[in-house]
Amino acid sequence: METIHWYNFLAAFFAGVSLLNAFPHLVQGLSGNAFPTPFAKPSGRGLSSPLTNTLWAFANLIIGFFLFKASKVTFDVNLLLLVFLAGMVSISIISAINFEKKMKE
Repeated sequence: METIHWYNFLAAFFAGVSLLNAFPHLVQGLSGNAFPTPFAKPSGRGLSSPLTNTLWAFANLIIGFFLFKASKVTFDVNLLLLVFLAGMVSISIISAINFEKKMKE
């Protein structure tokens, strides 16, 4: 078994964040809906075009893929898998809270 380093855990966490973040942007982009991205004005709060969302989704997928490979997540290393899932849970909670506030505006 390979040695697991601290940066494998960091890569696993952000792989989870990046891969899960791709889904809402891809769905909204493919549906033709405007949706917030980091490129909107104001960043993350304004709306970006469906094309921008689709491109941002694929950027997240590519980044997430390389982070996942670098993290060496497997079903044999349960702690790495849990850190990967923690990244997914974190971005889910942050997004839910952020969009709930946005809907109240």
